[in-house]
Amino acid sequence: MVELPQFPPLKSLHLDSLLNAAKLAQMERLSTETLKVSLLPGLPGCLKTRPDGTILDGHHRIHILRQRRVDVDELPREVVVKG
Repeated sequence: MVELPQFPPLKSLHLDSLLNAAKLAQMERLSTETLKVSLLPGLPGCLKTRPDGTILDGHHRIHILRQRRVDVDELPREVVVKG
């Protein structure tokens, strides 16, 4: 059995009320699988977080996935450490 890396829960950097409504509407038209794939590490626009789980890139897609009851805390991510 392969064990997946454990990540801290995702935390939003921005309030939901500050998310762009037009961008949310665009993301809502995409399938859940398409949204999840677009967040995979190594792809442009992948899910990027700080080590504590604060989202740096992917806010709108994560918001839509949460609305769809997807467990976003288990998604693979690129962790960005300040250098």
